Amino acid sequence: MSDFDGHDFASRGAISGADQVYCDTQKEVDYYYWENLTEDGDRNAQQCGWLKDKYGVSWQIVPGILLDLINDADHQKSQKVFAAMPRMKKIDIAALRRAHAG
Repeated sequence: MSDFDGHDFASRGAISGADQVYCDTQKEVDYYYWENLTEDGDRNAQQCGWLKDKYGVSWQIVPGILLDLINDADHQKSQKVFAAMPRMKKIDIAALRRAHAG
């Protein structure tokens, strides 16, 4: 059903090594990846930066700053960032920074 050039991506759920995309800016998150990969994809599979494209392949679009914020030595700040994420479909860098500043 999700046969693309002879590969059945849907049964695999994700492509090993290609299921996370790291971005530097919100523009990259929004336009280059989220908008393009969600086109004709499963809208119900969007949570915490995860999406499913039209071929059934799952991707996580991750702003690089997320790693810095959740690895902060201040445990309370990193916990606030973690707490903000479940409310997001697409990761919002400004919202992560607000949660971190908290």
